[in-house]
Amino acid sequence: MTLQQVNPQLLLKEIRADMDVDEDDGLAPARPAARVAPRTSIPDLTDVPEPPRRGLGRSTLSAKFDAIGSIVAAICFTALVYWWFSPFTGAFGALVVGYLVFLGFYALLVSIGNDRRAVADKIMTVLMISAGVVLFTALAFVVGFALFRGADALRHLNFFTQTMEFAGPLDPLSDGGIVHAILGTLIQISIALAITVPLGILTAVFLNEVGGRFARFVRTISDAMTALPSIVAGLFVYASLVHFVTHQKSGFAASMAITVMMLPIVIRASDVVLRLVAGNLREASYALGANRWKTVWHVVLPTARSGLVTAVILGTARGIGETSPVLLTSGVTAVMNLNPFSGPMISLPLQVFEFVKSPEPNMIARGFGTAAALVLLVVLLFIVARLIGGRPPGVQSNGERRRAAERSRDDLQRMTAAAAAVSLASVSAHVVATEFDPMPYEPPAEPAADPTSAKDPAPATEPASTTDPASDSEETPR
Repeated sequence: MTLQQVNPQLLLKEIRADMDVDEDDGLAPARPAARVAPRTSIPDLTDVPEPPRRGLGRSTLSAKFDAIGSIVAAICFTALVYWWFSPFTGAFGALVVGYLVFLGFYALLVSIGNDRRAVADKIMTVLMISAGVVLFTALAFVVGFALFRGADALRHLNFFTQTMEFAGPLDPLSDGGIVHAILGTLIQISIALAITVPLGILTAVFLNEVGGRFARFVRTISDAMTALPSIVAGLFVYASLVHFVTHQKSGFAASMAITVMMLPIVIRASDVVLRLVAGNLREASYALGANRWKTVWHVVLPTARSGLVTAVILGTARGIGETSPVLLTSGVTAVMNLNPFSGPMISLPLQVFEFVKSPEPNMIARGFGTAAALVLLVVLLFIVARLIGGRPPGVQSNGERRRAAERSRDDLQRMTAAAAAVSLASVSAHVVATEFDPMPYEPPAEPAADPTSAKDPAPATEPASTTDPASDSEETPR
């Protein structure tokens, strides 16, 4: 077909069909048809059975069966494979292998009647419980070992009432004691807490409530000081305070070294705790008209009280057990010294170090007894701290509830008296206004109508006055 034989109209229709165009709009593309969105509907769940609920705080019979069965299977499998068919020996290795076998059997038993998520939840629960048991066992072992080795010294009363001034390495345990080390530890840690607690909490409040570029710098320095070696802190205090200022070792210098070790821990822990305080509590305080200081003092700090006590406990645990900075700054003595600014003052960790250096069994027993006394002292301080500030936010003690009730009664009496005074004053003012008003208000009286004027109305214009000739003739006297 040649170009002359081509029909232009037929060619245009084919082009339009290929391009999917509209006849009315010429070569413009045709508008696509509007898509109708499918309507949403609520599925019918009447015939769907409800899945079984998992109990998070209670243990069912099947869970107990899975745990007990896994323990028995792990013991039997470990005894069969570890001791009979393999050349391995040792109780620790058997314990590790038995624990891994227990996890495998427990996962297998749990997966029989549960889904994948339930199996993962059960395995993680077992791992967390196992970690807690391991930590508690380690703590109990340390405390029990110290008490066991120091029982020979702890059973003597003089160990807590005497000093080592007149006792030597060869003297029996019935002579000498550690009362000077106990008092020295209490004095040093008290001075350190008096400096660390307000400074650390104020720094944490500054980091959270104020902020800024300098706050970022302070947070970085406090994080870096957390990993500071204790011997470096002791050398710093020795070079700056002992060598240049006091020229002697003392309990105050040891307190400064302990403060350097405690301060970054208190700052970091308090910073984390204050970050957990909800921001809407601050916003509510500001909305009620409180300024920043009142918000921090009455809202933020009481809410984070238990966490701040935990931060202080962590710092105390770090500072009360330090030995190397105290060795460089406090000095060693066997006599009682209650003045932290004059003369050496020994502490319990340093006393343990001095006792265990001796090869004599009695001195070693005194060292373990001193370590046990240190552990008991730390536990006592923790209990006191928990009693003081371990309550959750919003829970008041008996004294606080009593004082709050007394304040409520005082406010009620004050508001009642003020309301009675206002009502009496309003009544008195009303009585005075009604009885002694010199110009009482009276509504204007309407004029009475004249009956004669109704019958004979007055003319609109007055008649012309007539002159009396007699009156005109007489002159009016002036």
